[in-house]
Amino acid sequence: MTDLDFRFDLDRYFARIGYDGERKASLDVLRALHRLHPRAIAFENLDPFAGRRVSVAPPDVFDKLVASRRGGYCFEHNTVLAHALMQLGFRIEPLAARVLFGRPAGTITPRTHMLLRVHVDGAAWLADVGFGSASLCAPLLFAERGAQATLLEPARLTPLGEREWKLEQYDGNAWIDVYRFDDAPAQWVDYEVANWYTSAAPQSFFTENLIACIAREDSRAILFNDRYAERDATGQQATEHLIGSAEELARCLNERFGIDTAGFDMDALFARVQGRGASR
Repeated sequence: MTDLDFRFDLDRYFARIGYDGERKASLDVLRALHRLHPRAIAFENLDPFAGRRVSVAPPDVFDKLVASRRGGYCFEHNTVLAHALMQLGFRIEPLAARVLFGRPAGTITPRTHMLLRVHVDGAAWLADVGFGSASLCAPLLFAERGAQATLLEPARLTPLGEREWKLEQYDGNAWIDVYRFDDAPAQWVDYEVANWYTSAAPQSFFTENLIACIAREDSRAILFNDRYAERDATGQQATEHLIGSAEELARCLNERFGIDTAGFDMDALFARVQGRGASR
């Protein structure tokens, strides 16, 4: 999946997310990047929903998320973050998770989510800026038990036996399962297969539904098919609105999520999402 000789342009990435701080492998820098990234670059799946190929090759991901100012999903977001961190001198390990969010209890899912373990100052941290409406806004310390504060909803890492973990997020009422993963690092090539399934398989959630999410200072904006909603910092829904036309959908994606929809057939996309905002 990755060409380790790819030279990541930190200047352009930092300009994209609005970072102007120190350039070193420290916990403060990790926290700053993790806070800014999900507020600047939207989670979105316009390409797979429109039937377009998604590349996870680092130069392609950089061009899409940074140079072209689009968004993407987990493989794209966390590939960008991984290369930024490596360029700064962090030691990172890629991991792969089984998604639990929105699934019935007991469902066994494939490893189709990318996340990172980042080592800094003698400790291991979970970093993940690519999980849509549950994207973390701060890294989580593996050694800490119980709730950990983020910019928005609290989250926690729960051990499942000796080598497996579960990520949970508090939605204001209860702890929600997000995903589970084991300690074994993934190989970069593993993401090629997972990305193909996620972006191309007819039964994939991302080929059947339109999703866009972005974090803000004190809220999240979420588009699911033709339903736009905002949640406050505690995870409680604050507003909800149904999109009524292709023009309104394009305007919502651009104004609420910073996504350029030029080149997409918005009439065709809206026809597919209309009336499906409550289907999950």
